[in-house]
Amino acid sequence: MLPIWKRLPDDSMRVYRLQTDVGERIIGRLVSPAWVAQATQVDIPTLGPADAFVTVLDGRTVLQLQDGLELRRVKVMGNFRVELSGFTEGMIDRLKATGLISEIISWKLRLFVPPGVEGTPILAKVIERYPLIRIVDRAAA
Repeated sequence: MLPIWKRLPDDSMRVYRLQTDVGERIIGRLVSPAWVAQATQVDIPTLGPADAFVTVLDGRTVLQLQDGLELRRVKVMGNFRVELSGFTEGMIDRLKATGLISEIISWKLRLFVPPGVEGTPILAKVIERYPLIRIVDRAAA
């Protein structure tokens, strides 16, 4: 259960402990059939780091990663950059250690993928740690 804990819905946090008639012990959480259908979809997109970088820089798509992270193109100080959003306080040090650039803009911490050729290997590390879940049209995101 731990590997998918953050992906589980927030509506019912109760953990159930069961024991079968043959003595096997099981722990789990109750989830809806709709959540199970969505979680077991096998059509997870595959996109290499270089293609992901180019796709995001195009500006029409948003890459949704595991644990609620999103990569999108933003315009900061007149330049287009790739921003990672949706991170929590506990993720910041690990994300910065992978090479993301942190900046405080309007009293808010923001994380960016470095521009140019150095951005692709850093983006590869991020996608390795937080796999790509969905590619979304920017208008739909």
